[in-house]
Amino acid sequence: MPVKNAGLYLEDCIISIQNQTESNWELIAVNDGSNDNSEDILNWFSAVDERIQYMDNRGSGIIDALKTGYAISHGKLIHRMDADDLMLPDKLSLLKAKLLEVGEGNVVTGKVEYFAAEGVNEGYLNYENWLNELCDTNSHWKELFKECVIASPNWLLFRSDFEKCGDFNSEIYPEDYDLVFRMCKAGLNVTSVDAVTHLWRDHQERSSRNDENYAAYTFFDIKLRYFLALKHNIDRPLVVWGAGKKGKDLAKKLQTQNIPFTWVSNNPNKNGKEIYDQLMESFESIATKDNPQIIVTVALRDAKAEIIGFLENLNLKEGQDFFFFS
Repeated sequence: MPVKNAGLYLEDCIISIQNQTESNWELIAVNDGSNDNSEDILNWFSAVDERIQYMDNRGSGIIDALKTGYAISHGKLIHRMDADDLMLPDKLSLLKAKLLEVGEGNVVTGKVEYFAAEGVNEGYLNYENWLNELCDTNSHWKELFKECVIASPNWLLFRSDFEKCGDFNSEIYPEDYDLVFRMCKAGLNVTSVDAVTHLWRDHQERSSRNDENYAAYTFFDIKLRYFLALKHNIDRPLVVWGAGKKGKDLAKKLQTQNIPFTWVSNNPNKNGKEIYDQLMESFESIATKDNPQIIVTVALRDAKAEIIGFLENLNLKEGQDFFFFS
């Protein structure tokens, strides 16, 4: 568990871990240069509970903190926790029981619930609902390129599988999304428990709100990186659907890497025009392509439903033939 100036929430977080119905755990808390009272809290808990170890980060930043903690861990089952969140009492026991049931080759996750002193905004509620729907349908890998499909502090897997993924040995931000891509790349299955296991605290100081490593463009970069590594087939025509900001960003990145593509839009005012020296075609031209792969950058929910309907009528499958970058 990386800890960075989490003093306002840290005591409640650790107590929620101590209150787990599963008692056989070790907590390795890594202080990442906190300048609040986090160190005092960690010192106190580590003194009174032998299952809790506290150490300083050997480097700087969350990735180094994760590496520092993992290097001295002993458990056969690996989990990451965030210092401002809460575990529901049965979290570890539910995740552990499911993982032991399905065995190696799986990563187990559960549902999440956001909470905040000032109320949770609509964007986070939508993300919560989407993550929980993925748990209901076990469709995580199908929607891998939309957003991070497994909450960073809400997974459990065998140490042997974790090391097949490269554990925390990465320098790519956002580090949690990178890990999920590596889980997919390693061939792990995702299995979900049908329960809320993690309470995700939203507050103004969250890294995801303030750290440049979690800015929107970093998510877009990592999506393209892993699409090219995991899904792109150079023998199939690549199509980019959408000419908004994301579509234009994607087009520039593909051009920079000399990757050929067709650019389509459902905006008739753009059809036949050139953007970045690339001719814009109607989305209907997809029907003339032989076995295309399509990256969709359109974000509007109503438009997404229409796009899915159009592509499925062409017998194209999401997660195999078309991918939403949204």
